[in-house]
Amino acid sequence: MKLLLFLLFVTLTTAFECDPHAKICETSLDIHYELAMMSEDGPVYAHNGKLFLYNVTDTANASPYKMDEIMTADGWEGSSGRLIVSANKSLPGPPIIVYEGQTVIINVHNNQLTEATSIHWHGVDMKDTPWMDGPPYITQCPIGPGQTFKYKFTANPPGTFWYHSHMGHQRLNGLFGAFIIRPKLSNKIQLEEHIMQVFEWNHEYGSDADDLFEEAGGTYINRTKLLPSMQLGMSRYTPYRTHAGLINGRGRFWSGTSNNGAPLETFKVTKGKQYLFRVIGPGALYPWRVSVDQHNLTIVGADGYETVPVVAESFVIAPGERFNFILNADQPIGTYMVRAETLDRRYTTKAEAILQYEGAMLSEPTSSKSKCTSSNKCIVVNCPFPFYPENENVNCTRLTELRTVLNILTPLPVQGKFKEYFLNFAFPGYNGEEGPASVNGRQFKLPDVSALTQPDELPHQCTDQECGEEKLCQCMNSLTINSGDTIQMTFLNMGQGRVDDHPVHMHGHAFMVIKVGYGVFNKSTGALIEDNNDVDCRGNTKPGMSMCNSATWSNSSWLNGNVPGIVQQGAVLKDTVIVPSGGYVVVRFPATIPGIWFLHCHIDMHSNDGMAIVLNESFASIPKPPPGLPKCGSYLGNDVVSDVSDTNEPVEDFNDHVVKDEDSESDKDENTTLLFGGMFSVLFVLNVVQFIVLLVTCRRQNQDRQHDKAFAS
Repeated sequence: MKLLLFLLFVTLTTAFECDPHAKICETSLDIHYELAMMSEDGPVYAHNGKLFLYNVTDTANASPYKMDEIMTADGWEGSSGRLIVSANKSLPGPPIIVYEGQTVIINVHNNQLTEATSIHWHGVDMKDTPWMDGPPYITQCPIGPGQTFKYKFTANPPGTFWYHSHMGHQRLNGLFGAFIIRPKLSNKIQLEEHIMQVFEWNHEYGSDADDLFEEAGGTYINRTKLLPSMQLGMSRYTPYRTHAGLINGRGRFWSGTSNNGAPLETFKVTKGKQYLFRVIGPGALYPWRVSVDQHNLTIVGADGYETVPVVAESFVIAPGERFNFILNADQPIGTYMVRAETLDRRYTTKAEAILQYEGAMLSEPTSSKSKCTSSNKCIVVNCPFPFYPENENVNCTRLTELRTVLNILTPLPVQGKFKEYFLNFAFPGYNGEEGPASVNGRQFKLPDVSALTQPDELPHQCTDQECGEEKLCQCMNSLTINSGDTIQMTFLNMGQGRVDDHPVHMHGHAFMVIKVGYGVFNKSTGALIEDNNDVDCRGNTKPGMSMCNSATWSNSSWLNGNVPGIVQQGAVLKDTVIVPSGGYVVVRFPATIPGIWFLHCHIDMHSNDGMAIVLNESFASIPKPPPGLPKCGSYLGNDVVSDVSDTNEPVEDFNDHVVKDEDSESDKDENTTLLFGGMFSVLFVLNVVQFIVLLVTCRRQNQDRQHDKAFAS
C-alpha cells in the first residue's frame, strides 16, 4: 500500500498549520465562554439553511448574516442562548496541524471567569514529557481562571488525533478540536482532506448538571420521567438527553419530522478526485454510525494508525475514537447527505452534513441512504456487537478483522516479563442494584494534588480490607506496571453492573487489539441474552449476579498469555476501544513509556463518577519535570501551636497514610494498589523573638528511596 500525504481543506474554522520546515511550532488556544446563535449585533435565527439577525422579518428580501462568524450548534435559540466553552471563539476549536517530529508549543489561556481547565492531547505520544498529557490532578494542576499553561511536547506519531478539555464536562460544552500530525515531507501521493467531528448536543443543561440528572435516575420533562435510551442489544444507556447531533459544530434541531432549518456543514469535492476524511468522535455517550449517501467509504486508518483498506457502507465511532476513510467522488454532480446516527433503538439522534460536488448549487440533498438487502448486504466496520438483527441485512467487520499496515508481530509472553490483568468497567452494586461507576468495584477518586509531580502528598490508597471480590470502595485506584514488561489487559463489561458499552481510553500508549469476545445475542432480534462465558467473574455464584471484581479465564490454560484465537500479526493499534456490554477486549502492549497514565471510560459521566484507574509505569524512570510547574492541594488549617503542651494529640506522619504492599495471587494482580511513595515531612519549630518559623525540607534522595520501596510489588 502506498503511503499518503494529505493536504488539509478546512471548511469550518481557520486552522493553524505549522510550516513543515520549522523545528518549533507555536500557537495559542484562548478559552472563553460564548453563546450559540449570537452575533456582535445581537441574536440570530435560522431559516432555510441561512442565518438572519433577530430583527429581520422579511427573509426573502433581507441579506443573510455572515455564517462563519456564528457558532450555530443546532440553531436552537432558546431564551438566552446555549452557553459554549470555546477555544478561539469557535465550535469546535480550531484544527491544529503540525508535522512529525516538530516541537509543539501551545499556550492555553484560560479566560473563563469561574472554571478551571486543562487540555489533553488525545492519542499523542508523550514519551519524555508525561507532565504535558493534560488530565488535572493526574499529570498537572488545573489551569485556573486567568492563568496560562504552556504545553510543550514532540509531535509523534503521525496521524489523526485531537485535543479536549479534561476538566469536568467542558468537552461536552464545546472545548475540543482536531490535532493532526502529518508525516514528514516526502514524495508521496497527495490527497485533499476534510476533518469531520461528530457529537451530541443538548440545550437544557450542560457541565456538571449531567451527573446530577444521572444521580436522579434520568431526565424528567413536565413531571414525567423519560424512558432510558436503549442500545441495539437492548442494554440501556446511561440517562442523557440529546436534542441534536452536530458535525463540525453544525446541525439541526428536529421536532418530529420537521427541523428548524439551521445551516449544515458542507464538504466540497470535485468529481473524479479522491478525498481523505479524518473522522473524530468527541461525543458524550453514544456510538455513531457514519455514512455518505450513494458513496462507499474505504477505511484506511484507526486512532491515528494506517490500516489495510477495507471498503464499507458505514462505520461505527464511539467517544474518543478516530477513523480515516477515503471517498471517491465518482457519483453524478450534485449534493449528497453525509449522515451519522446513534445506535439507539428508542431515541435515534441524527447528525447531517452536505457533500457538495463542484458545479452543483448548494441545496438540500434529496439523496437517500444505501439500501441494505439480503442479496446486497451493507458492510459496517467496528460494530460493538457480533451482528445486527437479521432484518437489517448488515455484515459486521469486527475490529480484530482490521490490520495495521505496520504489520507488527504480537509480542509473545516471556517468563518473568509478562503481566496479565483483568479490569471490569461496570456499575456493580449491593443487592443487585446499580452502584457507582468503577473498575473492579473501585470507584476512582481524584486526589487534590498532581499525582505525577506531587507524589509525596497523595492520600492513602484503598486496602484489600476495604475492597474485594464482592465489595465496593472509593479510592485513587491504581496499578503498577514495570519497565520492559509485556502487558496484557482484558477489559471487561460484565457481571451485575454491566449496562452500556464503554469506550475505554488509555493515556500514554497505543495498544494492540488482539481479541474481542462478545456476549450471547439473539440472532433475530440482536438482543443481549447473557455474558460471554470465556470469563469467570467469580464471587457470587448466581448467574449474572457477581460484581466481577476479580475475574479470570474460565479455562485456566488461557492464563499467562495463552488465549486462543488472538491476532498474531498486524493487530490494529488503538488508544480507545469499545468494550461491548456482556463481553471483553484483550489488548497487549510493551511497557516502554514511563509515566502516570490515566485509563478510563471516555463517557464523561462514567469517568467523572469513578470508572477510571491510574497506571503507574516505571516511576523511577520518569524524567524530572521542568522547574516551576504549578503545585496544588487542599488547605486543612494550621495545626501548629506555639505551646506544644497545649495539645496531647499524637503527631501523624506520612507513613500513616501509606498502605504496605501485600503478596497476592498472580491472577489477582489487577487489584494491585499503586502507592505513590512518600517521605517524612520534617517540621522544625523554632521559638525566635515571639514567632514560629515552619521549615519544610524535601530531599529528593529520600523521595526516590521511598518511591522505590512503595512501588515494589
